[in-house]
Amino acid sequence: MKVLRKSEWAILLFIVAYSFLPAFGGLFRVLELAGGPAIIPANQRASAMPFPIILHILSSFLFLLLGATQFLPSIRQTHPTAHRVFGRIVAVAGCLSAGSGMWMTHFYDFPASLQGSLLYWVRITLGLLVIAFILWAVLSIRSCNIFQHSALMLRAYAIGQGASTQAFIGIGWMILYGTEATGPLRDAQLGSAWAINLLIAEALIWATLAPKQPAAARNLQEKPLRVGH
Repeated sequence: MKVLRKSEWAILLFIVAYSFLPAFGGLFRVLELAGGPAIIPANQRASAMPFPIILHILSSFLFLLLGATQFLPSIRQTHPTAHRVFGRIVAVAGCLSAGSGMWMTHFYDFPASLQGSLLYWVRITLGLLVIAFILWAVLSIRSCNIFQHSALMLRAYAIGQGASTQAFIGIGWMILYGTEATGPLRDAQLGSAWAINLLIAEALIWATLAPKQPAAARNLQEKPLRVGH
């Protein structure tokens, strides 16, 4: 028996490919900090205080890749137990990813060229939103509000996928200009990635998740009630 439909396999493979640079690039950093070879450029902040970034990388990896399966209808409908178990893991991973990200944003010493005040507050705000969305989504599913639960988790996931969109925007910028953006331009570039993801999430929520209005109710709204002749 097939677990996923072809369209769902395509969605899952797309998300894995889209997440490749931040998710698997992060694992290379974990291997380096564990004593392995330096595959990617060195990061002095990570070397000086490795635990927060290791926690962030591993929790983000689970949130991005395991979280992708939570949006597949076949998993939710055919394997509800797996959906619930995965959901608990994803919720914890998302909160850990956001919390460790905020910790690094506040306590790591970033040069102004890599993090200005704009980017600092964007990261803190979005980290708090991820945790709030996830906790609200847990309360929503406990009260059987499936639409609200799904919409909140999709918003949290969109924020979590910000690093993937940032990677593609950064690659495009380097192809066009031959160098990385720095300072306020970099802050705006990274912030725009989260904005794009949230806009796409809202479009998906109302296009695919919102309850469809019954035809009879639509007809009543579309046709004015006639009184008399």
